[in-house]
This record gives sequence, C-alpha cells and structure tokens, in this order.
Amino acid sequence: MERLTADLLVVGAGVAGVYAALAAEAKGANVLLLAKDPLPSGSTPWAQGGVAFPLDEEDLEAHLQDTLRAGRGLVEEAVARSILAEAPRHLERLTTMGLPFHPEPTREGGHSRPRVRHLGGDQSGLLLLRGLLTHLQSPVLEGYMAASLLLAQGRVAGVLAISPRGPVEIRAGAVLLATGGFGRLFPVTTNPEGATGDGMALAFHAGVVLRDLEFVQFHPTALPNGALVSEACRGEGALLLNSRGERFMGRYDPLLELAPRDVVARAVHREREATGGVFLDLRPIPHLEARFPTVVASARALGLDPLREPIPVAPAAHYAMGGVKTDLRGYTGLPGLYAAGEVASTGFHGANRLASNSLLEGLVMGERAALAALEDLAFPPKAEALPALALDPHHLPALRVQTEPAGVVRSGEGLRRALAFAEALPLEEVPPLEATCAALEAGHLALLARLLLRMALLREESRGAHFREDFPEEAKEAYHLEAQGPHLRRVPTG
Repeated sequence: MERLTADLLVVGAGVAGVYAALAAEAKGANVLLLAKDPLPSGSTPWAQGGVAFPLDEEDLEAHLQDTLRAGRGLVEEAVARSILAEAPRHLERLTTMGLPFHPEPTREGGHSRPRVRHLGGDQSGLLLLRGLLTHLQSPVLEGYMAASLLLAQGRVAGVLAISPRGPVEIRAGAVLLATGGFGRLFPVTTNPEGATGDGMALAFHAGVVLRDLEFVQFHPTALPNGALVSEACRGEGALLLNSRGERFMGRYDPLLELAPRDVVARAVHREREATGGVFLDLRPIPHLEARFPTVVASARALGLDPLREPIPVAPAAHYAMGGVKTDLRGYTGLPGLYAAGEVASTGFHGANRLASNSLLEGLVMGERAALAALEDLAFPPKAEALPALALDPHHLPALRVQTEPAGVVRSGEGLRRALAFAEALPLEEVPPLEATCAALEAGHLALLARLLLRMALLREESRGAHFREDFPEEAKEAYHLEAQGPHLRRVPTG
C-alpha cells in the first residue's frame, strides 16, 4: 500500500478546501489536498452567483438582518455576525490576489440591497476557484476518494483513500473535511456527480454530530436537466411566468422574484402543479449573452432560445444547510477533525441559506478551520481504519426516486414511505479496501437519506426550506435536530 504523510490533509478541493490549503501553506505547513474528481472540482465551479460581501459597516447590520430573516430563527446570530465582520478582509485579499470582481454588486433573492460580487458574469464560482488554484503550491491528489478515517488514541490521524493506482494510507496531524453536500441524493439537482455526502458520512461513522439535514435548499429556477439558472438573472430583471404567461409571485410574497429561495421554490412548485408549467423570461435583461453566457449556453444545449422566448424552469436540489456540526473554528468535537464549507453546519445558514452567503462562508471558515487544525497536530505511531459504509450502486436510481417525498413540499405519509424504503436497503459495513468508489458513494447517500428522512419526520412544523403540508405552521420555539450514532435529539437554539 502506498503511504503518504502531511501536517494537514484537506479532503475536498472546492473553495473551502483550496482556501484552507492556502492558509495552511502560508504558515509553512506541509499540506496535501485530496480531490475526488479532476480539477476544478466540487460544487464551486457550478456556482453562477457570486460572493455576498457587506458593503460597509452600516450594511453589515443590514446583511446580518437579511441572513437572520432568511434563516427563519435557526441562524446563530453570533456566528453570522462573526463571519460577516470578517468578510471585507477576504474581499481585499482576493482582490490583491488578482481576482477581477465586477465593481458593481448585484442584488439577489432575500437581500435588501445589491451586495453580491460577481466574477465573469455567471461564472463566479469557476473563476474564483481557478484564481485560488493559481496561487496554490501544495500538491493536489486528483482522483483520490477518502474511504475511511484513520483513528488513533481517540483522534483522527489521517484517511485511507482509494486512488486510480490502488489504496493509499495518508497519515496526517489533522484532517479538514471540505467535501461539499449530498445533492446527488435527489433525482433533479444542480450539484455535480461527486456531491454524495462523503465527508458527512465519514464523520458520522466516526461518532461526530450531524445537524439539521432536513433543511435542503431547492433552487427555484433550474432547467429540465438540473442546469442552474442563476438567481442573479432575476436580480437583473428576469420574470417568472406561469403557463398562461402571467406573473404570479405577487400572490406569494411582496418581494416578488427576489423573495428568499424557499418562498420562490414553493411558489414555482405550486404554480407548476396549478397551471402545468413555469417559465423564466430572460429577455428583459440587457446584453443577456454577455451578462449570463453560461445560462444562455445551457439553455441552447437543450434546444431552447432564451433570447426569443421564456424558458421552462423548476426547483432542483441545490444546497444542504445542515451537515457536520462545528464551532466557529471548524472543530467537529473529535480531536484532529475539522470541517468547512457545505459539509459543515456552523449555524450561519439556519433553515434557509441567504443567496451567495455560501462562498463567503467557505472562504472565512476554510481559513479558520485550517489555522485551528494547525494548532491541533498530533502524530500517533499507529492508526486503524474504520469500516466503510457501502451499498450496491444499482440501488441508487431507485433511492433517488423514492427520496422525492423529501422535496420542496413534504408530508408525513410520503416521508414515512421513503424512510421505509431507505431503511430496507442493504447498507453494510465492509473493510474499506473491499469497496469500490461507486459502492462508497451509494452507501454514503443511503445513510444520509435515512438521517434526513428521520429528521424531516420528527420536525412537525414548516420552517425555511422544510415545508410540511400536514404541519404548515412554524413552531413557536426554534430548535435544531442532531444525530449522533443511533440517537436523534432536539436541541434548543441559543
């Protein structure tokens, strides 16, 4: 078996992982970065929206209030204030690094004013990640999937990975998970193929707390194949129309097209059911092809012409607000293990992420987690791999179909039916070296499906991205749901 060593091992090479690696190598650390897919990898390159930076001290308070309002009582105010207060320093650093942010910010859904900074129109995530990668000196191991965490003396001491050449043991003083979300659990998603919840599953299997998995944000406007149509399009004047050519958002929210994502997603869902379809009219946007080249290309690839007529859109699974519970330094509670980005639950997003807050969180928490991890390095002489969670990947198409009741609108009956199917799947613990990457990905999604559905059933209310037809009102008291091993518990906020 090939064996490698590092001070810090970063698993995942999206914005949080790469920015974390940059922060650690700037301190002189020996860093290894694992990328399951070829670079640029992860969900970051798919992010058309930009980065939400407060405009000034006054706007920091407004940005905080927008974040709290979108999060429906589950945003931890101290966490949000801390992340937003640090944002200007990162914008300055990125600008110094040569990233060409557009000088005029854009307004997106849930924001009270324009504050979202873009790169290259609707290519913000891709250009941000490419820009960061040009500064990275640490080696990136492409095509490496973490199959198991290595444990020694009560702490994480590395991972056992599967590479194109075979198994690899990577010993590290600390491990930082930046593996993204689990959007591939759903039949229609804006997420890349690799978004299979690997880091969440590995952490949970090691005894770490997962929190609020029931809160999955559905982007309101995706093309039939899941290709994203950026929310910034509506910020620049695009209009939502039903199949009769009528604007309808006024019946759902006074903010119309720029209401928070959970509101718009449910409105689109209901209008599609009522009238047979929903369309996005992009023609009001000046210089559409130059402003949103990715959107136009994606539509044309499906035989649609957004310059001539409205294009069909529908909600698609987009972002996981829940994940590995961490503190404000990215610490998971298990010595040697840190997490940042979509894999983590810091309390910043609450029950519904405010548009374009995610890339900001990836930057701030990526750096914080890396620096905290460097203060927690240890190298036990011997480490053991945990068993891997595996499922025959042939079960995945059926699992995705059966998970539909956990979509935009939920009910107890549908959730119970989906949970019974998920719990009947033959998910196994196997030696890591006996599993394929496909079996590991399927196993991770099956585990997360069970946890998500259990949490969605237990949350008998509607809050943010979690909407229950049978419990349409928001509970008086906000609470988190945490899973650790076989235990699921309610935890008050604050």
